[in-house]
Amino acid sequence: MRRHQLLLLPIIAAFAALPALPAFAADEKKKQPENDTFDRDSVLRDAEAFFGKGAEGLAKVIEKAFKENGRPNGYIKGQEAAGAITVGLLYGDGTLVMKNAKGRHVYWSGPSIGFDLGANASKVFVLVYNMPKPGSLYQRFPAVDGSFYYVGGAGINYQRRGGITLAPIRLGVGLRAGASIGYVHYTAKKTYNPF
Repeated sequence: MRRHQLLLLPIIAAFAALPALPAFAADEKKKQPENDTFDRDSVLRDAEAFFGKGAEGLAKVIEKAFKENGRPNGYIKGQEAAGAITVGLLYGDGTLVMKNAKGRHVYWSGPSIGFDLGANASKVFVLVYNMPKPGSLYQRFPAVDGSFYYVGGAGINYQRRGGITLAPIRLGVGLRAGASIGYVHYTAKKTYNPF
C-alpha cells in the first residue's frame, strides 16, 4: 500500500463510523427501581477493594459517572490489554455483577483505528446502565476513545448502544496517547478474533 493510501485510512475510518455517532448522543436517564441498582457508596467500596485504596482520582471518576448517568444496575470487574500503532487491538475479560442475577464471566475484544500509539494493561471496572438482562451485554458497542493513559492514572469513557450505557473506568500501567474510533464486542466465550 502506498504512503498516501495509508494516511487516508484514519479519515476513511472516521467517515465509516459516522452512522454510529447517534449512539453517543446523551441518552435519556431511565429511572430504574432502586432495589435493582447499586448506590454510589457500595460501588465506590467495591471499586476501591478491586483497584486498591490508594487509587488516585477513583472517587471523582465514579462521582462523575453517577452525576451523568444515575445509579448503575450492574458492573464488570476485569482486566484488559491493548496496543496500537494507528491500528489497535483490545482484549479483556471480567465478571459481570448484577443485583438480581447470578454473576457471569464475560469477554471483550475489538479493533480501532486513528491517531493512536502505545500499549497499556489495565484493571477495568465497568459501570453498566439500563441493561434489562445479562445477555443484553453480548453485542458490539461503538467506542470513540480520546484517552491518555498514565501509570497510576484513572480514566473513564462511555460506550452506548440500544439504550444500554457502559462506563469503563480504567487504572493501569503503560503509555498510550491519541484518539481512535472502533468498537468493543462483548461475548460469553473467549475469542481471539477482534472482529
